[in-house]
Formats: sequence, structure tokens, C-alpha cells
Amino acid sequence: MAKERVILAYSGGLDTTAIIPWLKENFDYEVVCVCVDCGQAEELDGLEERAKFCGAEKLYILDVTDEFADEYIVPCVQAHAVYENKYLLGTSMARPLIAKKLVEIARKEGAAAICHGATGKGNDQIRFELGIKALAPDLKIIAAWRNEKWTMDSRESEIEYCKAHGINLPFSADSSYSRDRNLWHISHEGLELEDPANEPNFDHLLVLGVTPEKAPEEGEYVTIGFEKGVPVSVNGEKMKVSDVIRKLNELGGKHGIGIIDIVENRVVGMKSRGVYETPGGTILYEAHQQLEELILDRETTKTKLDMGNLFAQIVYEGKWFTPLREAVQAFVESTQKYVTGEVKFKLYKGNIIKAGETSPYSLYNESIASFTTGDLYDHKDAEGFINLFGLASKVRGMKHILPGD
Repeated sequence: MAKERVILAYSGGLDTTAIIPWLKENFDYEVVCVCVDCGQAEELDGLEERAKFCGAEKLYILDVTDEFADEYIVPCVQAHAVYENKYLLGTSMARPLIAKKLVEIARKEGAAAICHGATGKGNDQIRFELGIKALAPDLKIIAAWRNEKWTMDSRESEIEYCKAHGINLPFSADSSYSRDRNLWHISHEGLELEDPANEPNFDHLLVLGVTPEKAPEEGEYVTIGFEKGVPVSVNGEKMKVSDVIRKLNELGGKHGIGIIDIVENRVVGMKSRGVYETPGGTILYEAHQQLEELILDRETTKTKLDMGNLFAQIVYEGKWFTPLREAVQAFVESTQKYVTGEVKFKLYKGNIIKAGETSPYSLYNESIASFTTGDLYDHKDAEGFINLFGLASKVRGMKHILPGD
């Protein structure tokens, strides 16, 4: 009788390498590894040989970079989804796509379970598992770090476990940052960052760019084009969304853009300190928001701010495959019909300096906005408006009722 199969979310790192023999030993599964490439830019050569050497039946390497850019990043940009006013959701927005691909391979392979190596303290366990539950509620989920059969608690113990199973791989027990990288960003946790009193060692830490102090003395202009809220060009050159992000990562990293140091509130309740590099994403968020300033009316802007915050919370909490996410995204998409135009910035030592914006659908009217009285606006019209707008305040004042009384 053939053994049941388990799909392992595989990165090729120490954790997932140790999980392969652990699964075979404790569950007697055939292990099928799946590496979902969201633009990690990490070396994939030799990954298949490593997975099979450690006991996997096969390895899938799935390049989903364009799907990630078009179907997950773009909705977050359009919503201006920012968690706790700083975090641009780089890890959060990738996890549901990874979960989706794990389920697809599980169906293709006729697997009974999906396994991940996310720890019991983090957000990723929630994001992976909510995605799997929504798309394949019948599949068993194995969270190695939460399983009673998992006895390893450090890199050293994982290395020793691998050696005991005849697996000698070039992993070091030396401490290093815990990182997550994809097309959109790279995150850093661990080492000196575990104490919020410590300044980050940026010279040792940064991967995508430099600090503002080390950025060029000369600023650089960049123009970003949008069509219906989707970025379509950089400096007049048409390109797909993933290439827009790559180009802006290059420019933003060069000029020290998009480095944040945040203590965030994880879904599980604890606070966690990390440094995020999102150079291209920071520029793209700013450009999209600047263009919307020209195009969206006051009431839509006000409501969209609330929807953006809600969308950020939904994505951060791993609730991508829910009716609420679909509904909020539908609202956001309805606001993007006329978000077409170009935004120009000057990038200089960590700063994104506005240098002009244009749109054929701009609601800005110079005749109305200028200090000169024009045909469309008479200064005297404001008098009646103020009388009505302030009527409640006036009545309250007549009764000598002051705020706080």
C-alpha cells in the first residue's frame, strides 16, 4: 500500500531541511517539497538535490513573482494598506499566495497534509493555516514547531538532528538575523534588534540599499505612470508591475529610501521589533497616494482612508481568503477608475520630495483654487455656507454651554 504524501513548504534553509527527515521518521509520509518563489532573489541552484538528499520524493519550484505583483501587491498599493502606520505588509501579502500554491500542489499530488515550519510565536503560522483552511478544509495541517514530536529548540539541535540522520550540510550554528525576502521587501529580526534599546547595526544589516547618510550627494528624479491605479511605467518606460518594483527598489535602495524600525503588535499578542527595507514599495505607495490627491473627492478620500486601514488589518491577520477582503478590495477598485496620470519625485538621502503630478482626470481647478475671484467661485458664497455649517456651534454658544462643562 502506497504511503500518504505530505506537502512541505520548503525554503532550503535549516528548519525546512530538518523537517524532511522528521516528517518521514514521525509520520511515515512521502515528502513532496514546494518552494514558492515570490521574488526572493535567493540562489535556487542545487535546491532540488538538497531536498532529495534529505529524503524528499520531489521538489516543485514555482515562480509566482508576476502573480504576486499583480494580484497581491497592487491591491495593497491601491488601498494604501499600511499596518500600524509603518509596515507595508511585505511578508503578510505573500503568505496567502504561498498557501494557495501549497494547496494546488497538494491536490495535484493527492496529498493528505500540508506542513510548514513557521514558529508558534509568529504571525506566519496564522497566515498559512487560515489560507489552507479556507481553500482546503479537508487537508491536515502539520505545524512542526507546535507538534509534540518536535524536540528541537535551536539551530544547534537542528544541525545535530540532521547529522544523526546522515545529513551534513553547510549550515552554521552562528547567530544571524532572521530574514524574509521577496520582490517587495526584506525584513530583519534577531541579534541586537531583540532589544528595542539598541540602535540597529545598519552596516551589517541592510541588503537592498544604504542608509541616508551613505546615499549620493546628488538627488535623482523619477517619474511613475499609473493607469487605473496600476503602475505601468518608470521614467516613461512601459513595464510590467514586477519590473516597476524592481526598478524602484534599485533607485530607492541607492538613495536610502524605505528603511523603517518598528515595534509592531503581532496577532498572537506579543510585541516584536524588526527592521524592514521596502525601497520601491515606499516610493510606489507615495506616488499612488499623491496621484489620488488630484483625483478623488473629499468624501471618497475620507472613506478610503478607513478602508485602507481595514484592508491592512485583514492582510496582516492572514484573512485574505475571506468575503470581507473581497468586499473591501471591490470598494477600493471602484475608486481607481480615474487614477491615471504621472507623478514625479526627487529622491534624496532618504527623502521622497514631490516634484509635480498630472492627470487628465484631475479635480484641481486653478480658476477655483487661486486667490483671484473667478467665474466658478464667488468669495461671498462662503458666508451662507459658514452660517449653516456653524449653526450648531452658534446655538450652543448662545446658551453659554462650553465644551467640557
